[in-house]
Amino acid sequence: MAPTATTEPSTTEAVTKGVQVNASSDPSLYDIHHHKFTSDGLPDTSEAWLARARRVSEILAQDAAARDISNKSPRAEISLLKSAGLLKVLGPKEIGGGGQSWDVGYKVIREVAKGDGSIGMLLGYHLLWSTTANVVGSGEQKERIQKLIIENNYFVGGAVNPRDNDLRITDNGDHLIFDGFKNFNTGGVVSDLTVLEGVFEGTENHIFAFVHTEQPGIEFAHNWNNVGLRLTESGSVRIKNVKVPWEDALGWSSSTKSPDPAILSIPFATLLLPTIQLVFSNFYLGIALGSLDFAAKYTATSTRAWPYGGDNKSAATEEFYILERYGNFYAHLRAAEALADRAGLEVAGLYEKHGEKRDVTARYRGEVAEWVASAKVVTTDTGLRVTAGVFEVTGSRATGRNVGLDRFWRDIRTHSLHDPVAYKNRELGEFALLDKVPDPTWYT
Repeated sequence: MAPTATTEPSTTEAVTKGVQVNASSDPSLYDIHHHKFTSDGLPDTSEAWLARARRVSEILAQDAAARDISNKSPRAEISLLKSAGLLKVLGPKEIGGGGQSWDVGYKVIREVAKGDGSIGMLLGYHLLWSTTANVVGSGEQKERIQKLIIENNYFVGGAVNPRDNDLRITDNGDHLIFDGFKNFNTGGVVSDLTVLEGVFEGTENHIFAFVHTEQPGIEFAHNWNNVGLRLTESGSVRIKNVKVPWEDALGWSSSTKSPDPAILSIPFATLLLPTIQLVFSNFYLGIALGSLDFAAKYTATSTRAWPYGGDNKSAATEEFYILERYGNFYAHLRAAEALADRAGLEVAGLYEKHGEKRDVTARYRGEVAEWVASAKVVTTDTGLRVTAGVFEVTGSRATGRNVGLDRFWRDIRTHSLHDPVAYKNRELGEFALLDKVPDPTWYT
């Protein structure tokens, strides 16, 4: 399979097939950084990967507010992730990847999200989808797909929204045919590959497969214009008569046209779900940390002390209530970060111990899922409180649209509606009170 070229719209908005399409950001915007990253090559230690992620975050933060307002398809931003090598951080070193484990991958997502929540989210989803074959594919599929992604530096999107009707999959001799509609897909418009998932006709069996995004049967509605995460291209997509060779049906035998129980066994094959739930927590956390850093700079340079309190200060940075709020936010974010790091180690440890034999027990899987659920609860609650609360310590002028402080709250608020955190609290309550681990679902 070979990569295909794309043509950028030249005006602010173009009309294609009767659909209004946002213009794309120009990859040449980051040329100086592309050359530097290419010259430096890939990082070779965990610390170096995190330093690379921080540098990308700093670049994105410089004009994040303006890019959020313009709402262009993030082709330039994806090109920056590509030249920085961040799409490869989890790939095997022997084929040109970073060779890092998920605990490092989560921290890389978090760092990027500090500068731009949308791009942190896109990176997180890519890392999940790019490792899909590691969980539900055969050894041959895992090796082949990893090589395809790493060697071409592909960005991967996914049309796998479980709340919609499943895509319909029919048998067409040597091929499968995927058809259907998804209200949400993440990053698809700017992706090189798309992960499809659906139910095979006449069965209850699900099939995952990678396909090239640029083909007539994948039609994006270009209708993502939401309050937050505006650069994620998470709009709807129609899948029409998309052909997939049987050998690309992950975890299925092309000769018997049936799932391989040794590969698609429960509970290992369900690990995609807690893995991506922790992706969510880490970009929530990164966004919240970014908001506090942004607010601190604003307070130090632009916020004025209150002159009518009876204990007047010469600078906002001397105000008791401002210092108290920053201290409280900082403490809670530190606690959330420690929990997210521990959950990341649990996920990485599970893959290290059981990734080859796929022999994880339901109990162990459930215990790790509850570390992930704990992180989801805490990062959601803390992220929303901090990103809303920073206005209390920056002042009314910080609400200006051009300032961009509001984007942090809008980003977490938008994605935290993905699945109700109340169900994570209930799930944790059953674990704490009844010692019950959760049954695997599309959200657990």
